[in-house]
Amino acid sequence: MSEPYRAGRHFLQIPGPTNVPDRILRAMDRPTIDHRGPAFQKLARSVLDGLKRIFRTSGPVIVYPSSGTGAWEAALVNTLSPGDRVLMVETGHFATLWKEMAGRLGLEVVFLEGDWRSPVDPARVEAVLAEDRARRIAAVCIVHNETSTGVRSDVAAVRRAIDRARHPALFMVDTISSLASMDYRHGEWGVDVTVGGSQKGLMLPPGLGFNAISEKALAAHRTARLPRSYWDWSAMLEANAKGFFPYTPATNLLYGLAEAIAMLEEEGLERVFARHDRLAAATRAGVGAWGLELVARDPASYSSTLTGVFVPEGIDADRVRATILERFDVSLGAGLGKLARRAFRIGHLGDLNEAWLLGSLAAIEMGLELSGVRLSGSGLRAAERVLLESP
Repeated sequence: MSEPYRAGRHFLQIPGPTNVPDRILRAMDRPTIDHRGPAFQKLARSVLDGLKRIFRTSGPVIVYPSSGTGAWEAALVNTLSPGDRVLMVETGHFATLWKEMAGRLGLEVVFLEGDWRSPVDPARVEAVLAEDRARRIAAVCIVHNETSTGVRSDVAAVRRAIDRARHPALFMVDTISSLASMDYRHGEWGVDVTVGGSQKGLMLPPGLGFNAISEKALAAHRTARLPRSYWDWSAMLEANAKGFFPYTPATNLLYGLAEAIAMLEEEGLERVFARHDRLAAATRAGVGAWGLELVARDPASYSSTLTGVFVPEGIDADRVRATILERFDVSLGAGLGKLARRAFRIGHLGDLNEAWLLGSLAAIEMGLELSGVRLSGSGLRAAERVLLESP
């Protein structure tokens, strides 16, 4: 038996997948074409060139029919060899998952433990690299914007730390929940492999994974010995140079990606970033007015795409989320790993404006009250003030 109809649109306020705009849905709603033909070749070249502008790189960007997890694996297996040592930092659930993948692939992981509330500390990275006199560490891997916590790390500062240590390690960055929503510069910040996904700032359904790669990463690829087949950059780059893929691509997602790139560039990337900054500030003001605590400790590391929120002692965050979904048809992100049942996450990224955000915050405020959370004040009004007073 089907669920009864609910009027209005479901508010998907998880930090990805995000709401897919109607323009992108219409762009994907087309007959599939021959992926060896001239029409596809034109589409592929347009998308591959457009992605360079989104990643802010002059180098190649590879597109896989995969999730971001696949793009993680591609970054590692294309550049590293069995037994290589990699330096990774525990900023949250997804940094931990990437570390676990590295271990399963036969890499030796040096894992800098963290409290899930703080960003990557460049000084700690520099200290470990400075002690690595034998230069056994082959790569430094960090998450730019930790989706499980709402903590942003300073990629440029980590690059400077690597340079101060005069270490040759590759620098890899996960931008899955920051790409096309927060300022990111693959080329300028000296990143060797940037990992991305389609389902967040790019406003698409899940299904595309990305690797933006530097010349240094390409050089490492030529001697890397981890097994690879599906993920092999060489096959992709050879086919991409002609406007094609070595195996069947996600054609209709590529239609949507072309439309997403057009929408982002029509708005202007700087305006996109400013919009996300503004909506994030309003959300944090609302949380503060409620008297609740943010997961992110340091204002300098606040994410602009999601906000992690602790619930008071004795309150089950998952029950709060369930109440908000059942009563108001608003989905919030669950607390993951160490934050399970202690926190929830508000996504505010992708195709989102002020009215949409305020509607979500109103639902959350009502849901918190229904769940027995004593609020200090109106978060909705506090968010409104931020939006009224900011340009």
